[in-house]
Amino acid sequence: MKRERIGILGGSFDPPQIGHLILAEYTCEALDIDHILFVPVADHPVKRDELRLPIAHRLAMLQLAICDNPKFSVSRVDIDRAGPHYSADTVKLLRAQYPDAELYFVMGGDNLRDLPTWERPPELYCCCRLAVMKRADEDIRTDMHDDILPGLSSQVDIVDVPMLSVWLSSTYVVSRLRADRSIRYLVPDNVLGYIQDNNLYR
Repeated sequence: MKRERIGILGGSFDPPQIGHLILAEYTCEALDIDHILFVPVADHPVKRDELRLPIAHRLAMLQLAICDNPKFSVSRVDIDRAGPHYSADTVKLLRAQYPDAELYFVMGGDNLRDLPTWERPPELYCCCRLAVMKRADEDIRTDMHDDILPGLSSQVDIVDVPMLSVWLSSTYVVSRLRADRSIRYLVPDNVLGYIQDNNLYR
């Protein structure tokens, strides 16, 4: 019997945008993943000074963004505990919650490239596989860090998605909002409505 496969997609989601949803959907398809856990971080160890909104708004928008996909849900693992929140700790906690599942930590190619700078990377990839989305212009390989992170290459699955070469970012969405430009189709309609109703990012 096939073990359940669960993807873990962490981020600040400030705000959630369609790139996050495309990334999750393509990961499910490419790696036969059954469910994606979106893990909003309350206290980002790297982007602590860049977060624009408190977790309550970011969580509300994320729940709106994924509400129509039964494969997607929100995990509060990094909300209901003190920070800073490192990925290695997050995955250990989720491993305890889902002991029988195969876990996949979903990341972009830039994250794989920067992995040696992360906090305790071996503790991360020893607890799960890394599902790495590769854009057409990225030079990444499964073995690119084997000299300093032994065993990493056997834990990496690269998903080649050329269409994501033009990639959205939450920062880009906010820059358009602050310039009073449209973000329609860059975020789900219900997220756009929430932003407008609460006069966010202005």
